[in-house]
Amino acid sequence: MKEFEAIYRTYFTEVELYLRSVCRDESLAEELTEQVFFQAMKALPSFRGDCDIRTWLCAMGKNCYLSHLRKVRPTDSIDELQVPDPDTPLEERLADRDTAKIIHRCLHALPEPYKEVFSLRVFGELSFGDIGGLFGRTPNWACVTYHRARKKIQEQMEGML
Repeated sequence: MKEFEAIYRTYFTEVELYLRSVCRDESLAEELTEQVFFQAMKALPSFRGDCDIRTWLCAMGKNCYLSHLRKVRPTDSIDELQVPDPDTPLEERLADRDTAKIIHRCLHALPEPYKEVFSLRVFGELSFGDIGGLFGRTPNWACVTYHRARKKIQEQMEGML
């Protein structure tokens, strides 16, 4: 129990900040952080130490957040949304609320890891190095995956015209 207490004190703030950056919701990040440490307490005896404990905890946080997203489905009909100009850069389109909804719908349809890498980069504002580390991959892998996800979203949006 002392070991878990030390882990909790050392990494609680980092995990919460990570989750805040990913979900952009302070109260949700607090709730998810609690879930992460509850799961970690139960899973600590089976932790093999193959990776840094910070990475293990953040991966749990990522999985908690993804589970939360699966439970919360958008309720707006896609027919009610206006399709934006495909020549506008994707990042600029995110600033427009209706366009952001369309992009989120396209993002939701992407397979993993594209969906998650794109979300971590754009919404979580994580570096490619941090993203690669979460997946146990290189920063270059994260960069390539992000750009492929971005291209897939743009293609989906063009197909909606």
